[in-house]
Amino acid sequence: MKRFIILTAAMVMASAGMAFAQKYVVVNSEKIFKSIDEYNNAITSLDEMSKQYQKEVDAKFEQIESLYNSYMAQKESLSAQLRTQLENQILTQEKAATEYQESLFGADGVIMKKRIELIQPIQSRVFSAIEKYAKDNGYEMVLDIASNPNVLYSADSLDHSEAIINLLKN
Repeated sequence: MKRFIILTAAMVMASAGMAFAQKYVVVNSEKIFKSIDEYNNAITSLDEMSKQYQKEVDAKFEQIESLYNSYMAQKESLSAQLRTQLENQILTQEKAATEYQESLFGADGVIMKKRIELIQPIQSRVFSAIEKYAKDNGYEMVLDIASNPNVLYSADSLDHSEAIINLLKN
């Protein structure tokens, strides 16, 4: 009788665990995004824009460095008033260059705004496709193995990235 109760309890616990089991899949969002030509073109465009802006910023800082080096070479022969004036000029230009750099590369900068403009519609499409795929196939959860450093192992059979890529192509 005791064995029967233990066996019954074990079966109930096992079936309860199966009833609460979640159906999930993993996707590699990086792989999905890289399969989209529009995304790759946007990234290339952003990279080129960033390089061009970086050249401009570097030129501004090189000009400031040149002005500073010239100032340091002449510092001893300059009057106190002229030294103060040149120091203020250097600091003002450095502040302006830093603000310019921030206006390009900062959180609210030109590059970030362009990134949002170019990438966000693609992200929305991809995330909508993932959601549609999950709902259509009865999955309760989708894990992204590209951006989750805590996923230590994932069976290839769980990766449904190709199915999402095919869904996006249709």
